[in-house]
Amino acid sequence: MSFAALVMVLGHVVRETDEGTVAHIFQLLLVAEVPIVAFFAIKWLPRFPRQALQVLAVQAGAALAALAPVFYLDL
Repeated sequence: MSFAALVMVLGHVVRETDEGTVAHIFQLLLVAEVPIVAFFAIKWLPRFPRQALQVLAVQAGAALAALAPVFYLDL
């Protein structure tokens, strides 16, 4: 979901179109991602903490990568 949001933001930067639909889908993707990541953490952290933390770190990095252009370019 984070990578999809990143692609949408980068596509918006390239085309410079109206941000209405793209912005709403971006927000929905990031908000919908929270319960999915929480479910993953609750299920897998107790069983395999090291591997689960690695996946969560990649997920956090992907979310930050999707948010960075928004803040950096002030979209």
